[in-house]
Amino acid sequence: MPTRLLIATNNPGKRLEIVDLLQGLECQIVTPAELGLTLVVEETGQTYAENAALKAEAFCRLSGLITLADDSGLEVDALAGAPGIHSARYAPQPNATDADRRAYLLQQLQGKPRPWTAHFHCTIAIQQPNAPIRFVTGDCYGEIIPQERGQNGFGYDPIFYLPELQRCMAELSMAEKNRLSHRARALLAARPILNEIC
Repeated sequence: MPTRLLIATNNPGKRLEIVDLLQGLECQIVTPAELGLTLVVEETGQTYAENAALKAEAFCRLSGLITLADDSGLEVDALAGAPGIHSARYAPQPNATDADRRAYLLQQLQGKPRPWTAHFHCTIAIQQPNAPIRFVTGDCYGEIIPQERGQNGFGYDPIFYLPELQRCMAELSMAEKNRLSHRARALLAARPILNEIC
């Protein structure tokens, strides 16, 4: 029976991306929902690595499985790197949607000179039971534009523009996004570790 690898996310969009990116891995990929695990980890870290580690350690401890967790965010240069680690909780209203967060980000950028250069960052933590935690990272550079474009992806993808492709992240197919996204680059860096432990 193949080794099971738990992907520590409850985000369906992120789950789809990660499962697609890890195709061909010897591990059997499982999610918290599939295992009946309901665990909400408070992201109290001050860095992406700290937040990814909190999730990886908590889910590994609960499940006893090798666990992969990521923390990612959008960093906008004109906003001194905000929203950063607070990307998923950036809008001030409670229960904000992705659309609320995009609208709030654009509101913060009003009056600031364009282009609004930015990058997505991803840190992945891999936790094995009774072993040191390991980290890999990935980045994807582009700019924020004021009009939403595309129907794919999630989060800030409809306003994250890739100048070399002349398209927003949300205009890319899953296959295209999974060649160049921050998460794709981090998971590519994670594959040698996963191949070693699966």
